[in-house]
Amino acid sequence: MIRRVAIIGTGLMGAGLALVFASGGHEVRVTDSVPKSLATLKERVADLLKSLGKGDDIVARITAVPKLADTVAESELVIEAVPEKLELKQKLFEEIEAAAHPDAILASNTSGIPIGRIMALVKRKERALGTHWWNPPYLVPLVEVIQAEQTSPATIEAMMKFLKELGKLPVHVKKDVPGFVGNRLQHALWREAISLVEKGVCDAETIDLVAKNSFGARLAVLGPLENADLVGTDLTLDIHKLVLADLEDSHAPSPLLQALVDAGKLGFKSHQGFRHWTDHEITVLRSTVANHLKKSFT
Repeated sequence: MIRRVAIIGTGLMGAGLALVFASGGHEVRVTDSVPKSLATLKERVADLLKSLGKGDDIVARITAVPKLADTVAESELVIEAVPEKLELKQKLFEEIEAAAHPDAILASNTSGIPIGRIMALVKRKERALGTHWWNPPYLVPLVEVIQAEQTSPATIEAMMKFLKELGKLPVHVKKDVPGFVGNRLQHALWREAISLVEKGVCDAETIDLVAKNSFGARLAVLGPLENADLVGTDLTLDIHKLVLADLEDSHAPSPLLQALVDAGKLGFKSHQGFRHWTDHEITVLRSTVANHLKKSFT
């Protein structure tokens, strides 16, 4: 039974996870190697709760702890939420295992690095798995639970049960592949979208208008394979025979994407990416996304 949760990392995801577990009535301990980020954690969680129309009494269940060993020592679940750097995560889990209870579940919240690589230095690999939460984790219900080669069925079962009790929608990813399920689907779409712009078929604004106002409008209630069954697998096969050979299939990032990054055009961060963004447009889009998620999942 999971009662105490430890979180390593106090960024956007770490703070969001702390809110989720504390809201579920659990004792949450959090640590970070950056003292300033750790010091502001509870204030940031309180602000998130306020934005959701909830009281800040939930914050009382969250404790900011300076030392990693003290954070994980008495927890039944330890979740890592640090930057996507393999060596950093590997070293971190080596330290976590040395300090955590022998039966504690060890989970990495990575967006795409295979769990087996991250847990390479962990000795008891049967208790190690991945939990890919989507941002913001306190609004988006889905959590991908990734089974590595040596993860035990009991560990998967315990994590799935725990997440359901939190009101989340856990899905079991049975094979430890890069990107898992959600990001593989998402980036397959992005690869084709970037390719269409790169080849001059349309501009970036058209890509977004088409996606949001056609198939994207029904994705929340009609998944891709449900849609294939709806129109018929025979029609799906006919379209594949016509279209697949012409789709982007490069195994390397788009030269257009590389050129944008090399030029410092990093999207919202620099106000220029595939499209130009003003401060007002950035604020409006962020607000639109947050309000959409609140209406959908709260």
